[in-house]
Amino acid sequence: MNEENTDGTNGCSKVRTGTQNEAALLALMEKTGYNMVQENGQRKFGGPPPGWEGPPPPRGCEVFVGKIPRDMYEDELVPVFERAGKIYEFRLMMEFSGENRGYAFVMYTTKEEAQLAIRILNNYEIRPGKFIGVCVSLDNCRLFIGAIPKEKKKEEILDEMKKVTEGVVDVIVYPSATDKTKNRGFAFVEYESHRAAAMARRKLIPGTFQLWGHTIQVDWADPEKEVDEETMQRVKVLYVRNLMISTTEETIKAEFNKFKPGAVERVKKLRDYAFVHFFNREDAVTAMSVMNGKFIDGAIIEVTLAKPVNKENTWRQHLNGQISPSSENLIVFANKEESHPKSLGKLPTLPAHLNGQHSPGPPEVERCTYPFYPGTKLTPISMYSLKSSHFNSAVMHLDYYCNKNNWTPPEYYLYSTTSQDGKVLLVYKIVIPAIANGSQSYFMPDKLCTTLEDAKELAAQFTLLHLGKFKTTLNIL
Repeated sequence: MNEENTDGTNGCSKVRTGTQNEAALLALMEKTGYNMVQENGQRKFGGPPPGWEGPPPPRGCEVFVGKIPRDMYEDELVPVFERAGKIYEFRLMMEFSGENRGYAFVMYTTKEEAQLAIRILNNYEIRPGKFIGVCVSLDNCRLFIGAIPKEKKKEEILDEMKKVTEGVVDVIVYPSATDKTKNRGFAFVEYESHRAAAMARRKLIPGTFQLWGHTIQVDWADPEKEVDEETMQRVKVLYVRNLMISTTEETIKAEFNKFKPGAVERVKKLRDYAFVHFFNREDAVTAMSVMNGKFIDGAIIEVTLAKPVNKENTWRQHLNGQISPSSENLIVFANKEESHPKSLGKLPTLPAHLNGQHSPGPPEVERCTYPFYPGTKLTPISMYSLKSSHFNSAVMHLDYYCNKNNWTPPEYYLYSTTSQDGKVLLVYKIVIPAIANGSQSYFMPDKLCTTLEDAKELAAQFTLLHLGKFKTTLNIL
């Protein structure tokens, strides 16, 4: 521990020596019965707590805490976070000097306690003028494996991954939209722990590892959107996947109305998945149970409750590939389709919503046309006088965002390469002159596209995401 630290509690500036720090931590351990161990740049309080029996809490029980004063330690922090519930483990990241690194991870015994901590402690004034940030923390246990032969079945992929890596729990494979007998050329491998997934990634990541004679692509899968149970209890929309492309919305509505005529309000189908909206939640839950695993036009469908996403975060989540094109009064729904690698929630319609877990931007606006009658009065306006909700394209959003910040327009630079099968692949580098001399001189996504429009849209979305991250970093750290 460092020899002296400033304790600014209650606005006072008192010097606290290393001996006092040690005494305060020992008193905390004696009072709570928790152990404390420092290793690998972090100090762990608990994990498990005294008297704990059974496995650790499930995923979703841990929160991330940022903006912690560097001279604040467990004796002050633990009592604050105990207000939300029983702490399983508190991990404070530490500097070699003995100061903390400004952030920590707190694992509670239940998801409800973690959600409560976010509600009551995010933006909590931990010291006069010092506000902490609290959000959910999820250990990623899933890897994306690309370039898999499309004729391989789930069982074959599972067996092969178990042979080459340890801790494999399951493999998620999606059938091709056009040929249900084939997979989409990629899979998601679920591991028993984040550590097991990390070790597997380290083994497979060099880019030379082969399965069935094919060099595979390996990366972390984008985590699924977590939705609290209270919100899920209000959902009355079903997500239906593995449909035939030829299946119509009318057919889907008719099939889901069979168990109770008139129960379905409307259906929105996109490629090989759809959202089925019900008038009542009870009918939606019953339909999910009845229809899951049934055949529609010869395809076995999978039916789950659609995951709602807070509209305030829609633009950022669009970049995360987690938003569907449908909208509600208060929420939009995250689909779990796998048309784009790496995420369990990518939209198949790439030009409209390119992947990438949006930043400066609005919720999705309804897109429709109205009749243009002769004699209608038109007024010339500038696009910059509009609200950002009038733009659907990320390219337009980025131009609008730069203008609102009094920056010159973004500059796009096009690059290309050739894929193994001879396709020309494109990517744009974006330079924003107003910030080019700062911490980021340019923005370039880590994905290549086959069309110019997609490459430009993806680069703009990537840039918007990172511009939003810069703002978040300034606000949280």
